[in-house]
Amino acid sequence: MQLPEPHPDALAASQQLQQLIATEIAQRAGWMPFSRFMELALYAPVLGYYSGGAQKLGRDGDFTTAPEITPLFGAALARVAADLMTQTTPQIMEFGAGSGRLAFDILTELGAMGVRLEQYTILDLSGELRARQEHLLRDFPQVVWQQQMPPAYSGLVLGNEVLDAMPVELVVKTATGWQQRGVGATDNGFGWIDRPCGMEASALVAQIPQADMLPVGYLTEVHPAAQGFMHSLADMLLAGRNLHGRGGAAIFIDYGFPAAEFYLDQRTQGTLMCHYRHHTHPEPFYLPGLQDITAHVDFTAMAQAALDGGLELLAYTSQAGFLMAAGIGELLLRTPPTDPMRYLPQANAVQKLISPAEMGELFKVLVVGKDVELAPALLRNDRSHRL
Repeated sequence: MQLPEPHPDALAASQQLQQLIATEIAQRAGWMPFSRFMELALYAPVLGYYSGGAQKLGRDGDFTTAPEITPLFGAALARVAADLMTQTTPQIMEFGAGSGRLAFDILTELGAMGVRLEQYTILDLSGELRARQEHLLRDFPQVVWQQQMPPAYSGLVLGNEVLDAMPVELVVKTATGWQQRGVGATDNGFGWIDRPCGMEASALVAQIPQADMLPVGYLTEVHPAAQGFMHSLADMLLAGRNLHGRGGAAIFIDYGFPAAEFYLDQRTQGTLMCHYRHHTHPEPFYLPGLQDITAHVDFTAMAQAALDGGLELLAYTSQAGFLMAAGIGELLLRTPPTDPMRYLPQANAVQKLISPAEMGELFKVLVVGKDVELAPALLRNDRSHRL
């Protein structure tokens, strides 16, 4: 792969993380589940990709998210939030807040709308990103940071490109059945080792539609961490309803598919992907700690976990359908088309968010909650029947 060379300090940090991973593999008798490798690569204290100090977002980072493309993304979400908070409590909790840009745009729009917000809570494991968030959001006293979910919460929960960064397990179909793909240490770094599925992996494989019909050699992901997160989210929102007497809702925006499309016969090598300095490649062992590792979201599994936890499925739709229903077109027209120097860059940014050839169709929106209802406009493009 022809990828940019890392700074010597970054390379040294990656080598330190590789040694930490290799030591744990040895302690595990030579085999580590891929989910644990991914967890360490992304979240190991100080050395992991999200817990370390490297810049991740924007031109100098590894990838760009929707809030970095245009403030109209956050403004559209603010409109949805304003409606939902009339049914819950005036609070927002954002997981994985990135640079803080989404929070900034939501808070700015809510302020312009005259909507009172008691608190905007950010849960983020990245030290580098938290420093950027604190700087950007310094004029918003409602913003607080927490390290973990509270036991009870009533309000709106947001997660933009959060579920895709949760550790996944890899499973592969063999002539003798499904096996779990893990990681072993080699003289040159790390390598793949397959073993029979453990109980948890076997239970998740059983949820794959027509798993027995998939071809030998079929490699894919299952999502125990994200499903566990959805269960915890349900516990938190239900406890909040019992404590405050008001319901709550959660909106997740990410790239992915319903299970019937996620586990297609043709998708024989899964969706695992790495992002390094705006280059995309499939090698998770490359410079651990210096690159993002992601997998597409199985939205059927996420919705089912929320339902199993006692929440209700409120909507599942494309990003394009959601943003248009939320009024992003009207927000765009705040900039007069007769002023092309200002209007065209904003129009191009919105087009990137809603075009089927860009982010509009690949990115989906899942809304779950309890004792709340979405505005009818947001249900016009609902695809819950596909989950």
